This record gives sequence, C-alpha cells and structure tokens, in this order.
Amino acid sequence: MPETRLNKLNAKLGFIGLGLMGSRLARRLHATGWNIRAWNRSPQPAAEVSKEGIVIASSIAELAADSDVILSSLANDAAVRSVYLDKGGVFSAAKPGTIILEMSTISPELSRRLHQEASARGVNLLDVAISGSTPAVDSGAITLLAGGDKETFEQCIPIFVSIAKQWFLIGPGSSGVQMKLVVNLLLGIDMQAIAEAVSLGEHLKVDRDVLLDVLSKTAVVAPAMAGKFRKIKEGDYSPEFPLRLMSKDMDLVMNAAKASGADLPAAAVAQSVLASNVSTNGNLDLSAITPSVISQETRAAV
Repeated sequence: MPETRLNKLNAKLGFIGLGLMGSRLARRLHATGWNIRAWNRSPQPAAEVSKEGIVIASSIAELAADSDVILSSLANDAAVRSVYLDKGGVFSAAKPGTIILEMSTISPELSRRLHQEASARGVNLLDVAISGSTPAVDSGAITLLAGGDKETFEQCIPIFVSIAKQWFLIGPGSSGVQMKLVVNLLLGIDMQAIAEAVSLGEHLKVDRDVLLDVLSKTAVVAPAMAGKFRKIKEGDYSPEFPLRLMSKDMDLVMNAAKASGADLPAAAVAQSVLASNVSTNGNLDLSAITPSVISQETRAAV
C-alpha cells in the first residue's frame, strides 16, 4: 500500500451535512475508527450524532481549518454553494493540500466551479457521488462515482473501504457527478415503470399480493428496486430516498440533457410525475409515486 494513502491513526476528517445520508456516513466513519468531527446547519441532527461521540464543530471555517479531509453530503446546489463559497465557507479556511470529497448530487456546472476554486487554492477536490440509498449506507454497500485526480483518489481508498462496496474513478473533475445523473436517470425511469406496471396489474384484477411478490422476483427488476415492492405492499413510504430529492435529481438530469443535446422523452415523463408529487409526498420515499399513478389512471378512466 502506498505510503501516501490516508491512515486512520493520524488523518483528521471533517464531515459537513448530517441529513439522511450524511448522518449515516458520519456514523459509519466514526464506527470504523476514523477521527471525525462534524458540522450541520440545523442543530438537532448534530445533537443526535454527538450522542455517539462525534464532536461537533462550532463553524464550517473551524472544521475546515482543522481537517486533513473534508467530506460533505448536502441536499442541493444552493446548500453546496453556500457551504463552500460563502464568507466563512470551506474555501475561506481550508489549508493548501487539504482533500475535499464532495458527495452531494449537484449540477455539473457547480461541480466544475468547485474544482476550479479548489485548484486555485491548492486544495485537492474529488466529486464523489453516491449510488445507493440509506440501507446501503448502513451496510457499507454503496457505490462511489468519483471525478478528479487519480493520485488523490488513490489516497482516499482507505476511506472508501470504510463506507462502500466499490468505487470508480470515472474521469476528470465533475465526471462523478455526471455519472450519477446517468445512474439516477435509470432510477427515476425504473420507479415510473414499476408504478405503471403495478397499476396495469391492478386494473387487470391480478391479486395485489401475488402481483407484487412475483414482480419483485423477476429478472427485469433491478436489484436496487426490489425493496420498493415491500414498501408498496405494506403502504410504508418512510424515506430511503426522499421523493423530493429524486425530483431534484431528475431536474438536474433534464438540465444536463438540454445542455448536451440529449433527447430523453421517458425521463421527461418521470420528471413530470415526480414534480407533481413533491408538494404532497416530497418527504416520503420515491416509491410513493405508485399510489398516485394508480389513482391518476383510475380517474382518467372514469
């Protein structure tokens, strides 16, 4: 193993963003022996992780100045822009040579800006997008999609080992985020297809439990979606991946498609369905589109 790889014994990690994903990542890093401190905009999530021994920094700047590696998992472009680029943000305090692993799903444009700012300040930044929902984080089974410098990527493998089952360097800066949009395009369309398949089965009077059990075991269903059938069957839409974030990601997908000239008609339909559900079901799991798709089709048939 190269001597430049990060070591749990002396590397100081700072984690920003303690939402559904970030809190789990921070806990897992702490549980696997990393020296980690954290910061979160709202106090309650920070208070929860502090009960497990994770020290909470008083500010982003304090955290950044005293960290060898800064990781962040934030909700959207606005949050990432504020945390990194505002006065008192990460770039105002991070020392040259600091490594940043920015793990949020954001626009390629903002990701490129972060890489430019990091380079100008002598900071080594990777965009490290996450493929996998909360159960995968809990079990260390996520996939990491990185963009940036190969040497920095190799240095960070010990961190990746602690939180993921596999990791890929996709290409230069912002490539990880771009690959995540490709992955989430499939996720959004797959969920729309499942919702419509369940709707068709119910309209054809197939026994609902049989319908859901058999569909979940067919080869055409991606492994990542198998658990959605249990949620639909039980009517339990507690969030593993909130619908509002899936809707945000599909907006990013469609913006990227427009900028690159790609035509994505199926994704446009999924985007529309997700957007129409945000106001009522935004904090529920993305699988919560299923009952709304069924009810919409029922109303249309009347």
